[in-house]
Amino acid sequence: MQIRVGYELVYECPQPTPMILMLNIHYTRVSDLLIPDHIITNPPTPITAYRDGFGNWCTRIVAPPGDIRISTDALIRDSGTPDVVDGWAPQHAVEDLPAETLVFLLGSRYCETDRLSETAWALFGHTPLGWPRVKAICDFVHGHLAFGYQHARATRTALEAFTERMGVCRDYTHLAIAFCRCMNIPARYCTGYLGDIRVPASADPMDFSAWFEAYLGGRWHTFDPRNNIPRVGRVLIAQGRDAADVPISNTFGPNLLKSFRVWTDEVTGQPGP
Repeated sequence: MQIRVGYELVYECPQPTPMILMLNIHYTRVSDLLIPDHIITNPPTPITAYRDGFGNWCTRIVAPPGDIRISTDALIRDSGTPDVVDGWAPQHAVEDLPAETLVFLLGSRYCETDRLSETAWALFGHTPLGWPRVKAICDFVHGHLAFGYQHARATRTALEAFTERMGVCRDYTHLAIAFCRCMNIPARYCTGYLGDIRVPASADPMDFSAWFEAYLGGRWHTFDPRNNIPRVGRVLIAQGRDAADVPISNTFGPNLLKSFRVWTDEVTGQPGP
């Protein structure tokens, strides 16, 4: 199958404003691109790029005074298969984990493992190790939080989501990540595109999505506590410890986000997977 993905962001800046953008599709999916996701700025603005410590592709610009439109419109090939379910994936003892996974056991800006550890062990200490434990965490988070864009708050942490019992996909993800880390399971935050493909269409405006990956059985597995079912058409943009590592933009000066659109649509009339 083929998926059209893209976005249009319009910022108003009163002065020249440096920005770091994290909007390109992850390097693990670049070979699937049929039309590349080049970042277009209007007015045209010099662009430089670099990879961060997690391997994400980051873009640097200096937005001129006034309005700047940042956009892309890409086409990507996808297998059309749902997220893989591996119910037998085992959990590793901490001493056996690869060194590169250990950072994803630690507390981070939005995932307060120190303050949630006792709760996590009370809730999940009796569950089987490995995949069933992560699934139990996702089931709990899915049922514990009430979803609603009116509940969005950029500063909400995992502990606050647990206490307030509400949030958006990033809050579901932060809480599940924190619980996994408390249970000695490496978990990393993912952001990307996830459209209403082969599921009932949502009346809410399209947005970028958040989910997470847990390290089990020698590899990373996808989990999505917000939707809590395997989904089709997930397109990764970036990974990190939590949302602080993968913002769509960091702006270094006053600005106003005047317009925000995201699209993720299956292209009809194409051969199946």
